[in-house]
Amino acid sequence: MAHLFEGRANEHVEAQIDARAEALERKLGCDLACFCGGLDQPADLEIRAAIEHRKRQGDSRGSLAFLLETDGGYIEIVERIVAVLRRHYQHVSFIIPDHAMSAGTVLAMSGDAIFMDYHSTLGPIDPQTHREGRRGFVPALGYLVQYERLIEKSRRGKLTAAELAFLVEKFDPAELYRYEQSRNLTIALLEEWLVKYKFKDWKETRTRKRKVTPAMRKKRANEVARLLNATDRWHSHARGISMEVLRSDVNLVIDDFEEDAALNQAIREYYELFSDYLMKLPFEGAIHVRGRFSPIYSAS
Repeated sequence: MAHLFEGRANEHVEAQIDARAEALERKLGCDLACFCGGLDQPADLEIRAAIEHRKRQGDSRGSLAFLLETDGGYIEIVERIVAVLRRHYQHVSFIIPDHAMSAGTVLAMSGDAIFMDYHSTLGPIDPQTHREGRRGFVPALGYLVQYERLIEKSRRGKLTAAELAFLVEKFDPAELYRYEQSRNLTIALLEEWLVKYKFKDWKETRTRKRKVTPAMRKKRANEVARLLNATDRWHSHARGISMEVLRSDVNLVIDDFEEDAALNQAIREYYELFSDYLMKLPFEGAIHVRGRFSPIYSAS
């Protein structure tokens, strides 16, 4: 196994993580990968290396369970991760033991199935980007919404001098265009993946038992994308959207892993040891497959 540090203590912990991963794989009947961290470079490269390592093992299967915890990141990185997962697996499920926000929600929506429990959350899909002169991510839609509000006030002749100065100083046309393109890409990818994967087995409507057409799947995917992208509905980019809200308000099928006591225990035992170990290490994230625990240093 690839070790983060030399030392018997770390070797022992990583061996225990491997053992719990193997137990969870047996329960799920598929390969397992676990990622915790930001969805920016080099996460996509490390995930690729880990997935290829797992596929080289003699007992690799055609399905993958991807346990995910993230605050989000770049939609372009998510696109590359999905390409890796779908290159190697026909069926991909996402397990969210705690949270997968923003771009992490879009990543989860690329799965054939999503597993959560009452405590798990996804989030609004407001794309995150970097702004010139600032460190860290900024929510692109926040800038777009505020800009559009000021423009509308200007059209009505109600823009104050202070607001006009703010508009000129704070909003760069090139940045706004980049934010718009990021939003459009986020929606387009979510629509594409929902239709191709999560909605692929949706054959008839629940109530009226009507045959579901490709156009209906596409329309439904667009509704989900627009709803998760509605900043006025969720108010805060950091606000978690629970399994029950996803089921009732967004009308998505979410599997509750807590309903299977043995599965719930296997997920908890693995995730708790993995996350506890990661918290003790000087890294921003990690990707694990059985036999390989790799640290991730964010490039941003």
